[in-house]
Amino acid sequence: MIPLHFEKTYKHPRIAEPCTVAIPFKKGVLKDETTLVITKDHQVFPSQCKVTSRWEDHSIRWVFIRFLADLPANQSITYYCETTTTQKPCFNSPLQTTYNEDILAIDTGQIHFTLQPNQQGLFNTLTTASTSYTSECFTGPHLQDTFAMHYATCIKKWEVIEQGPICTIIQGKGYHYLEGHTSLKYDILLTAYANKPWLEVAYTLTNTTPEPISIMSLDFQFNPTTHSEDIQSCVASSNYQTTYINSENGETIQKLIDADSLIYEANEHIAEVFYGTLFANYQTKNTGLCATIYQAHQNFPKAVSAGPNGLTISIIPTNADPITLQSGMARQQKMLLHFHDGSEPLSELNNRSLIYQMPDRPTLDPRCYQEANVFEDVFVAHPISEVEIALINKADSHSRCYGMLNWGDSPDPGYTLQGRGGGDPVWTNNEYDYPHACALLYARTGIRRFLDYLLVSGRHWIDVDICHYSNNPLLYQGQWEHTNGHCIDGHIVCSHQWVEGLLDYYHFTGDQEALEAAIGIGHNVQRLLDTPMFQQKGEINARETGWALRSLVALYKETYDEQWLTKCDWIVGHFEDWEKEYGHWLSPYTDNTAIRVVFMIAIAVGSLMRYYRIQPQDRIRDMILRSVDDLLENALLDNGLFYYKELPSLKRLGNNTIILEALTIAYELTGDLKYLQAGIPTFKSAISNTSVSIGGTKKIVGDALITNGPGTKNFAQSFWPLTTFYKAATTHNLL
Repeated sequence: MIPLHFEKTYKHPRIAEPCTVAIPFKKGVLKDETTLVITKDHQVFPSQCKVTSRWEDHSIRWVFIRFLADLPANQSITYYCETTTTQKPCFNSPLQTTYNEDILAIDTGQIHFTLQPNQQGLFNTLTTASTSYTSECFTGPHLQDTFAMHYATCIKKWEVIEQGPICTIIQGKGYHYLEGHTSLKYDILLTAYANKPWLEVAYTLTNTTPEPISIMSLDFQFNPTTHSEDIQSCVASSNYQTTYINSENGETIQKLIDADSLIYEANEHIAEVFYGTLFANYQTKNTGLCATIYQAHQNFPKAVSAGPNGLTISIIPTNADPITLQSGMARQQKMLLHFHDGSEPLSELNNRSLIYQMPDRPTLDPRCYQEANVFEDVFVAHPISEVEIALINKADSHSRCYGMLNWGDSPDPGYTLQGRGGGDPVWTNNEYDYPHACALLYARTGIRRFLDYLLVSGRHWIDVDICHYSNNPLLYQGQWEHTNGHCIDGHIVCSHQWVEGLLDYYHFTGDQEALEAAIGIGHNVQRLLDTPMFQQKGEINARETGWALRSLVALYKETYDEQWLTKCDWIVGHFEDWEKEYGHWLSPYTDNTAIRVVFMIAIAVGSLMRYYRIQPQDRIRDMILRSVDDLLENALLDNGLFYYKELPSLKRLGNNTIILEALTIAYELTGDLKYLQAGIPTFKSAISNTSVSIGGTKKIVGDALITNGPGTKNFAQSFWPLTTFYKAATTHNLL
């Protein structure tokens, strides 16, 4: 039995609450996901499973489970995932999906709606227990650019991408277009739950043109075709408590969230987990619709309005600054449509809106991840409190950056102060795989907010940090290197592309887009490795092919597709030739120097070791040890720290912890404690220089509202090296 622990959250009970959990399994343990059930007190609860990863023997590695849970008021509770062939839930799901020619019909038991190609809005028809709506009632998405051009919209295709007794997910693919002009692509995901009166709408816009597009307004509208004199309208937003604005005398009311409204607003929540909510409600005596925008404050500008003509949900409001999507950039925004009979109290609508912002999430015991062996070994048998506190502080201490295109990323102060952005913030673009570091910390602690860090940064990565459109194959599907505007004047190179955090996001959400994004990065890396620069020995630095090797190995371990290994032995040979050419892995720097760069060499060591673990070869082992021994001999200073780079002008004290991973690897290969002892000063220095920074002062910079604090790069690059060294050192009581 695998415990699924819910911590105490809300003061009211939730009955048959839709919940999700991702569970890993050790190789060979589980072959068939249909034997899994969710239980509490010997009662089996409704669930549906999706296998997201398998081991090479085809046994299940990760399964994503949706289930309905009864959660008590003001209490924690534990459910269990069990393997059984006899127990099944007593649940007759009302969810039905039918096709009639080109019309797709979905019935949830509370809502019945139909979808068809070439429709102008979300629904063809929609019926609740009290009301029937036609296609004219739901219009949008409406898009207008800054040239006052109104784009037509059309969904070309609907298809069911996930179906089960708990929920059904339908994907629509459409276009915004101007006559005679290139169109913009958009996707819509509709998620419907059994016996629930609400639907989630996830809208993703992609700039599939070669030029930036500045958007003046982007909205969805609910326009009831029949009107009544007893209309009641409300807009509401919350920070600590929800404030309602009710319509009087039939006027239209609006609530706008923009940078000016946020900069002086105090909020002590960790915003990745929760900030507040924003919704609008329209109701008559017999019917109503409440629409909530997900993380509206974090993704400003946002607005909702309500009045006698219905609701408007503004993804980009007309009375806010425009949003510019660069070529190839995408962004997903979500909302919840809650249908009711007009008698639902505002307090209950608000309750559902708030739960949508911070859903109940169960956590697993860290031993579950450790025993399944799905992550790197970050599990320390004898933890040291001071070290544990420092690791958590590193994770929590980063600036929160609000704004539709910025939420989930943060600028790096060092890059920015160096002037790399021409005076603008230089966004890290999830450099060093920040989401994967969050996943590892979540797995070893079970602290919920680290999962939320992963979910927020992972979604940003999928949308903004990847080039979704380009005629240049060396840009298409690649991850942008840190730059201003996320991709303005940006480059895509092997040394700044990762995939492990995207794969984590896929396992924890079941979102196929994340897997596709990771595979796309892999293809981009393969194309880059075929370019002339990688055919020259010593003409590039060690991290270029190092990071490429790490990503290719991760994709192989995820898919066991041999295509990802075709370049790996070539990369190993590249390192061998490089070493023969220079004697060691020296990087070109000035026109007349080739130098040791400690952290780049350490990156190469770590990546080679990941390949070595799946394809052990003496030549790899020996090359790793020669490189680490060379650093001990030439890069270790008298004070016990390693220098930054090998030039008199650069031999300052290094603070990059990736060397700790290389030293731990050398210890793993030899059992020689000298490698761990050499890393103790670096480890202690890194652990002592931590303090927590959350919130604080804010400033508006372009389309972003940025709080104080460092970027995410330090935690991203240091967590795994620190933890792997920490685990090895405590085994021998060296700390």
